[in-house]
Amino acid sequence: MVAYVLSVIAAVGLVGAAAFTFRLAGKGSDDRDAGGPSAGHAGAMLSALFLLVFAIAIIVPWTTADAARQNTQVESRAVVDAYWTAAGLPADMVGPVRTGLREYVTFVVEDEWPRMARGNLDPMGGVRLDELRSRITELTSDDEDVREARAGMLDHLADITAARAQRAADAAAAPPSGLLTLTILTGLSVVLFPFLAGARPRGITLLPLVAMAAMLGFGTYLTWDITQAFAGPLAVGPDAFTAALHEFARVTGGI
Repeated sequence: MVAYVLSVIAAVGLVGAAAFTFRLAGKGSDDRDAGGPSAGHAGAMLSALFLLVFAIAIIVPWTTADAARQNTQVESRAVVDAYWTAAGLPADMVGPVRTGLREYVTFVVEDEWPRMARGNLDPMGGVRLDELRSRITELTSDDEDVREARAGMLDHLADITAARAQRAADAAAAPPSGLLTLTILTGLSVVLFPFLAGARPRGITLLPLVAMAAMLGFGTYLTWDITQAFAGPLAVGPDAFTAALHEFARVTGGI
């Protein structure tokens, strides 16, 4: 934070030093016109800066949400694959393991998803996966098919755990620190610049300024509203896990 403040002070000091130096040297001419070169240059640069910051504030959350959506597909696919692989386990384990997988997905959809909008996962989801892993790890058999099913299940559970960890990172992800503040400051600068430059718009000339301010306000609010991957207009829904529940029902004939 101190570095940011110092950089601002340095930039402002540079402007002051340049103005003082050129005045002493007698170079240039006074520019008091609201539409003069100084105001025109500053206005153009402020607009460009706002557009740059606004673009970053939109693209970063959009990319995060898209990656989070793809990751939910990866996790749900791993759960479905585990559900299929469970068929190779001993008969007395198939039902409990598949029930555990189904309960995990139901837990994610009904209990965990609302919590993810606040930026974190429910630790019980990890506990459920650990219980399934322990059950599979304790399985011993001389049957080659069972050993292959056991290895496959452990691989799928590892994939689910990895995807879950990524989902936790997606839920906690946020745009770079200070980006929203910079968006607000540059937006305010663009709106207030004509007045700061000395212009006093009146009557009909206020309409385009008001329209611009309204759109900038809406855009700035939008950048705040989409910062969370699992909340807001870009919110990633539990569609992939809901589809997995339907797949479970299809595999077991509706049971």
